[in-house]
Amino acid sequence: MNLFGTLRAPRELLFGAGQRHALGSIAARIGRRALIVTDTRLAADADLLSLVRQLDEAGLAVMVDSSTLPDVPVDSAMSSSVGARSFEPDLVIGVGGGSCLDMAKCVALLLTHGGQPQDYYGEHTVPGPVIPLIAIPTTAGTGSEVTPVAVLSDAERSLKVGISSPHLIPTVSICDPELTLSCPPRLTAIAGADALTHAIEAFTAIRRDPVPGISQERVFVGKNELSDHFALSAIALLWQGLESACRNGADHVAREKVMLGSTLAGLAFGVAGTAAAHAIQYPVGALTHTPHGLGVACLMPYVMTWNAPLMRDELGRIAQAAGLDGPDDVIPALVSLFARIGIPGTLRDLGLEEERIDWVAEQGSGITRLIQNNPRPLNPQEMRNLVAAAYRGDRSCLN
Repeated sequence: MNLFGTLRAPRELLFGAGQRHALGSIAARIGRRALIVTDTRLAADADLLSLVRQLDEAGLAVMVDSSTLPDVPVDSAMSSSVGARSFEPDLVIGVGGGSCLDMAKCVALLLTHGGQPQDYYGEHTVPGPVIPLIAIPTTAGTGSEVTPVAVLSDAERSLKVGISSPHLIPTVSICDPELTLSCPPRLTAIAGADALTHAIEAFTAIRRDPVPGISQERVFVGKNELSDHFALSAIALLWQGLESACRNGADHVAREKVMLGSTLAGLAFGVAGTAAAHAIQYPVGALTHTPHGLGVACLMPYVMTWNAPLMRDELGRIAQAAGLDGPDDVIPALVSLFARIGIPGTLRDLGLEEERIDWVAEQGSGITRLIQNNPRPLNPQEMRNLVAAAYRGDRSCLN
C-alpha cells in the first residue's frame, strides 16, 4: 500500500475545561478590533459576556453580532457582513453551535473578499486567506471549529449549500467542554450523533489514488492514514461518552469525551469528506425541516448496510474502537445506540412523505461531490432503493 496522509487544521487548537479563559491573550496577539458572531440566546449568556470582558481587558474594541439564524440563510450572512464593515474588524470570533461558526466563517470571507455567498459555492473557490478567525464551539457535533466548510441554506435552491476551502479553517480554535454543560439532552444527542456520523463516513469514505497534488485539487481527498487515525479516535470517544452525556448533562467526563470526539471527527472529515448519508440528508432536511444531525444519523445504518460488502475491514476496526466483538455487531449496535438517545429510525419518522422518495433520491444523486466519496457506487435506481429502505425501515433489502 502507498502510505498517504494529509491533514488540515487550525494554526492553534486548545482543548480542555477552562480554556475559554485564554481568549483575551490569544486575541490580543492576532487583532485589535474583534467582531463576535453569535446568536440571540448566547448574546445574553454569562459565558459570552465573560468573553467580551476578556477582550475589553486585553484592549480590543468589540462588536457583537447576535443575528445568526439556524442553518445560516444566505441573506443573513450577507446582511451581517454589510453591517460589520463600518466597524472594520481585523478579527472575527465565532461563538456558538455549528450555525454560529459557519456564519462567522462566511462573514470573515465576505469582509475579506467581498461579493456574496453564492460567489463561493463549491470547492476551492475562495481566492485567498480571510480575516483571522477564532472559533469557540458551545455544542459538540459539527466540528466546524476545525473544518474547511461553511454550510448555508439557500432558499432559491431549497437546499443547503457548502463553501469548501482550506482558507475557511479557523486560525485558532478553543474547545472548552464546560461550554457544553448547559446543552439540553435532545441537542446533545443530535449534535453527538452528527459527530459520530462524520467519523464513520470519514473512516469508510473511498480511498483515492494519492497522486501528487491531490490535496490541492480536492478539498476532500477521501480516507487516508491521518484521517483514519482521527476518525477511529473519535468513534471510540463518542461511543464511550455520548449516551452518558445525554443521560446526565453534568457528567464532565462524558462531556469531555463527546467534545473531543466531535473535534477529532471534524479533523477527519475535513480532509476525507463525508458521503451518501450527507447527500441524502440535504433534500430530506429541506422537505422535513428537521435538524441535520437527526437526518444523517437516521440514514447512517442504511448507508452502512449498503456499503458493508466493501468495508469489512473498516467495520472490524470500528468494532475494536467501539469495544464490540466483531464487524457484524457494528451496525446493530449503532442502531441501538441511536435509538437509546432518541434518533428516529426511519425517514417516515422524520416526517418525509412517501411520494417524495423519488425526489429525494434524484436530489441526493445530484450531490456528486458526496456520492463520489461513497465507497460503494450508487446509480439512480440503487439510490432510490436506499432511500425507500430508509423510509420503510428495512435494511434487509439492501444486500
